[in-house]
Amino acid sequence: MAVAARASSSLLRGVAVLRRRPPVRSIHEGPDTIDELLDRHLAKKSPSSSSGALDGDAAEAEARRRLTSSRREALGLYRDILRVTRLFEWPDDRGVPWREVLRANARREFEEARGERDPEVVARLLISGRDAVQQALDRLAEASRRMVEAEEAKRRGGA
Repeated sequence: MAVAARASSSLLRGVAVLRRRPPVRSIHEGPDTIDELLDRHLAKKSPSSSSGALDGDAAEAEARRRLTSSRREALGLYRDILRVTRLFEWPDDRGVPWREVLRANARREFEEARGERDPEVVARLLISGRDAVQQALDRLAEASRRMVEAEEAKRRGGA
């Protein structure tokens, strides 16, 4: 019982630390809004310039920049998933730690989407991935809070 209380309190501290991160955005944390993400990744119609060679080079440079930006955001999302999975310590029904199950699933999904080149699909995948990580953290925090409240209620009722 004491081990479960320690584990749940350390889990809450871990979630609280993740939530108290300063508002400073690093490159891998991605955009603030969906509109920013879509603006960054969707191809935009630009007025044609007088030089055809410059236009081709500019288009290639823009495509490379978008790909690099998507790659950076995908790697940041993958790192965030790995960080969050550290909080899932308990085993599933088969005795395999949830951390390993979640990491294997994330790896599989990233590998399946590796060849995706459509900017809209990539943006949608990144958005849904960030949303899934946030939902998992929210559920984990709520479950941990309920466990701590139940332990406190037992202590008050039993003492």
